[in-house]
Amino acid sequence: MMQETGLERKFCALGGAVTVTEGAVIEGYASLFGAPDQGGDVVAAGAYDGSLQRLSDTGGRVKMLWQHDPAQPIGVWDEVRADARGLWVRGRILTEVARGAEAAALVAAGAIDGLSIGYRTRRAGKDGQGRRVLSEVELWEVSLVTFPMLSEARVGAKSEAPDGPMPDLAMALRAAGAALRDG
Repeated sequence: MMQETGLERKFCALGGAVTVTEGAVIEGYASLFGAPDQGGDVVAAGAYDGSLQRLSDTGGRVKMLWQHDPAQPIGVWDEVRADARGLWVRGRILTEVARGAEAAALVAAGAIDGLSIGYRTRRAGKDGQGRRVLSEVELWEVSLVTFPMLSEARVGAKSEAPDGPMPDLAMALRAAGAALRDG
């Protein structure tokens, strides 16, 4: 069954696997396979494969947006891949952009803790419990958001970089944001 719709948004946090490192790098899961969200939708394993392959073939990229606003790109996703657990992303929040500096400070402080996918459903069906199962989606963007749809999965900002303690990222990002605003 082929179901065509416009842009959809699926709010999913990073499943506790988020790291915030120097340079405002974030990583974690933007979608988890088999986990029903608050809307009753479930993303099936393999749902992103075709979309990710098409993006790779054309040199396209999944966009990093602030709260799904296409007028507010805040960074770049350097790696987007599907594994056995879900859709894993790693990217850089661009602190040179005013909204990016604010977003990085909010993530570092734990005030923003969700990721959300923006996509178009290509194929979906129902499971035995009446939930919509997304079997193929066209992934357009992954946003940093305030309220993720998958409530049990949350971003956890880390205070250490993989190679040891990092400087106070939140303080540095706040200073960078203030410098940008003050001109």
